Amino acid sequence: MTERAEKPFLYVVVCGAGVAADVGELIAAAQERGWEVGVIATPVAMGGFFDTEAVRARTGRGIRSAWRTPGDPRPFPPPDAVVVAPATFNTVNKWAAGIADTLALATLCEATGLGVPVAVLPCVADALAAHPAYQESLRRLRAMGVRFGEPYSGEPVAGGGRPEFGWARALGLLDRR
Repeated sequence: MTERAEKPFLYVVVCGAGVAADVGELIAAAQERGWEVGVIATPVAMGGFFDTEAVRARTGRGIRSAWRTPGDPRPFPPPDAVVVAPATFNTVNKWAAGIADTLALATLCEATGLGVPVAVLPCVADALAAHPAYQESLRRLRAMGVRFGEPYSGEPVAGGGRPEFGWARALGLLDRR
């Protein structure tokens, strides 16, 4: 069993969306606020959506994406809080349904079951966000105490470019606990 961290420990769950490339912004903001950070990524996110070496260097820890072998020590202490950013349509829907077919989803299902504070920054296209299953998933997760930031579709804004993702918003959601 891993011992408790000296600082509060934050799990950052990263899903496969283009904005994941900037997850270092969230990690830096969390560390500036006194969190120790461990990253858990979906298998899709591990396929090149963010710089895994930069994240390892920033956190001083490996990125988890697969279950550990029985008998291996736990690489992270238990979380004091969890941030899911960017949270994709697939992850939100599977999590709300209790599907734990990846380490990331199993971690989210367990965290909500244990009452660990969870903040989510969704990154879902408008057409997918309008889907009834997604809307029901949001309701279900909110009823479990999960806090959601404003939706982010990644759609271009007037004049070109895309809006900022606002990584630190997730930490503000945790502060409201």
